[in-house]
Amino acid sequence: MTERIHNFNPGPAALPLSVLEEVQAEMLHFKNSGMSILEISHRSELFGEVLASARNRARRLFNLPDNYRVLFIQGGASLQFAMAPMNFLGPEDRADYINTGTWATKAFEQASLLGKKVRYAASSEEKAFSFIPKTADLDPKARYVHITSNNTIRGTQWQHYPDTGEVPLVCDMCSDIFSRPVPVEKFGLIYAGAQKNLGPSGLTLAIIREDMLHWNPDAVMPTLMRYKTYSDHYSMYNTPPCFGIYVAEKVMAWLENEIGGLEKMAALNRAKAERLYRALDATDFYQGTAEKEDRSPMNVTFRLKNTELEPVFIREALAAGLGGLKGHKSVGGCRASLYNATGMDAVESLVNFMDDFEKRKG
Repeated sequence: MTERIHNFNPGPAALPLSVLEEVQAEMLHFKNSGMSILEISHRSELFGEVLASARNRARRLFNLPDNYRVLFIQGGASLQFAMAPMNFLGPEDRADYINTGTWATKAFEQASLLGKKVRYAASSEEKAFSFIPKTADLDPKARYVHITSNNTIRGTQWQHYPDTGEVPLVCDMCSDIFSRPVPVEKFGLIYAGAQKNLGPSGLTLAIIREDMLHWNPDAVMPTLMRYKTYSDHYSMYNTPPCFGIYVAEKVMAWLENEIGGLEKMAALNRAKAERLYRALDATDFYQGTAEKEDRSPMNVTFRLKNTELEPVFIREALAAGLGGLKGHKSVGGCRASLYNATGMDAVESLVNFMDDFEKRKG
């Protein structure tokens, strides 16, 4: 296949074409340096400018208050499942977790593995994680409440973040980071792997409230597991994921300059999702798997009424230039990930294919 396809992959996922073209143009000769961005020193002035710009763009996009720090960390968001409890929970501290699916479960398991005092304050497991809990048994003395803002596997999203009072939210925002405005003051920590809405895999963005850098100061942990290390050294204690930061800076520039900010990005994302959900709801040939009020605009999960047709649907879709529609291996079915860089043209092409497939197979 010589043409680019419509990319519905759940991650690594679609990046803006203009960003890919800019990366391509600069690959061999970055900023008149005579070197590729892959070759320049992370201690160089050139990379320092990239890092500072990435940090500042993240601050502007989220309109961050002065008491929040922007950190760039390696290890993927799964590492944060352990870093957060290690940094925030002392021997007598406890935390609440709200379980909305696989990644929320994994976060809880890592905290438990470390021997931390954590518990589920709410869960949607009773209905196969097809909804977001509307109530939770929250502990007012908990150190934090952990949530996963968007469930990539089951196709649900927190439309309204829970009210946790004075207890800060710690949030895995991997699959909807920068897809909409966020009331940052509710959060003590936001973390997100870059590979869905921000850049290539291998980079994690963390946004942390400054006072939380000093929680649990006596904990014994590796230097690179401590958030304060990244804050004190401007994410440069060791060699950072330079290429990932470079691409993320360009994606954030695209969000600022081409899209016009997160309000406009959110409107585009709503329009894309509504178009696809309307198509799903117009027939019983396709069946959405998430409760309607909690449907994710990022990951649209669905089954075919005749599940034996699903492999055929996925295969023929790929042949038609629609890639990445296979559901997660743990649940099967189909999934269309509509991240920021996936345009309405891709959604229209998918809807047209779905209509044609139903006419041929229904």
